Amino acid sequence: MRFLRQSLFGVFLAAAALALLLFAAQMVMQAVQERMSRDNRPPQARERVFAVNLQRAELETVTPVLEAFGQIESRRTLELRAPSGGRVIELTPSFEEGGEVEAGEVLVRLDPADAQAALDRARADLQDAEVERRDAQRALELARAELLAGQDQADLRERALQRQRDLEQRGVGTAATVETAELAAAAARQAVLARRIAEAQAETRLDQAATRLSRARLALDEAQRDLDDMTISARFGGTLNGVSLVEGRLVSANEKLAELVDPADLEVAFRVSTAQYVRLLDADGRLISAPVTATLDVSGVDLRAEGTINRDSGTAGEGQSGRVIYARLGRAPGFKPGDFVTVTVREPALDAVIRLPASSLDASGTVLALSGDDRLESIPVTLVRRQGDEVLLRGDGLAGREIVTGRTPLLGPGIKVRPLRQEGQAQPEPDTIELSDERRARLVAFVEANDRMPQEAKQRVLSQLASPQVPARLVQRIESRMGG
Repeated sequence: MRFLRQSLFGVFLAAAALALLLFAAQMVMQAVQERMSRDNRPPQARERVFAVNLQRAELETVTPVLEAFGQIESRRTLELRAPSGGRVIELTPSFEEGGEVEAGEVLVRLDPADAQAALDRARADLQDAEVERRDAQRALELARAELLAGQDQADLRERALQRQRDLEQRGVGTAATVETAELAAAAARQAVLARRIAEAQAETRLDQAATRLSRARLALDEAQRDLDDMTISARFGGTLNGVSLVEGRLVSANEKLAELVDPADLEVAFRVSTAQYVRLLDADGRLISAPVTATLDVSGVDLRAEGTINRDSGTAGEGQSGRVIYARLGRAPGFKPGDFVTVTVREPALDAVIRLPASSLDASGTVLALSGDDRLESIPVTLVRRQGDEVLLRGDGLAGREIVTGRTPLLGPGIKVRPLRQEGQAQPEPDTIELSDERRARLVAFVEANDRMPQEAKQRVLSQLASPQVPARLVQRIESRMGG
């Protein structure tokens, strides 16, 4: 009985296991069929929503800024050349590269021995010419006196001849007496003619003496100029450049000794495109006197100089395009001729324009605006000007609309979006910051150790660093030069 009971229990367990296997197989089959039938059903469509940054379009008056690169030049540059050859016997102590000289200061003296000898000879020749002129003047006076005496004698002879003729007519005189009187009168007239010739010769001699005197004076002036040219002076105050002269050297005529540059009278020359040049013309086609700012980056500190446009180049230049514009600068401490600077020109103001980021404008000249149901709408606009990362636009119905500032290929008209307004935009960096004592001391030490910075600019930077609020841009530029 026990064996039978155990056998039946084993059969029961086997049947239960087989039933569980069949049930599991059925569940697996149902799951597979359900999954396969689910894949055949179409998916449920769901609209995608994009988050976009918006900026309100507002009309404003904007002054565009034109940026270019230019070079500082001096408006007064004088080449110092030797008018004549000679040996250098004296140089001013400031006659060196970068030396500063005053107006009228004697810079170079050449050996004046030959020029002085020529001047002395010219003075002697002038004295001889003056003596000759006085002698010719006296000779002319004597010749005129002799002519006057001869004329008086001729008049007496004529009156004597007339008396003899009267006596002959009354029968008192003889023909021989009359003939003798006629011969005497003829001789007197011949003497007068000779004295007139002598007077003409004396006048010619006087004229020649005057010409010789004029030539002697010209020679004296030329010799004096040659002697003065032995001394070279500064016509205006400035800085010497390109000095290549030492004391004792022999120089030839017209040899270049140095250049005198006026560092206080500077201008900047910069080239612009033809389109940019047209924007700087007035209604009459003349160049406007637009304000100009020249900026030079010196070890993290900007040297700035203000000026105005005063002229442009006469020609475009061979193989060049655009125009070269010259702007006269005002006070420009730290600038030197030859500096390569960044030039910004403030153009005439534009009214009723909208300023937006450049990323909001596409190639077809449209922007995306937000409609009432949070969908995008395309608005055509007119590009007025590009200003760095911004554009100046005009368009109908654009004012007051919220514009997408960052366009992507996924955005277009009719797309539903999630607006990100002011709370989602980055806050602008502060203009000034407050420095800790350690940070301030590190910046001051770096500026004081910079020998390439002009002294005036260094004092200005140190005064800014000493104030409680320091310009953030200044701190950023100095720290970028420090490597930290």
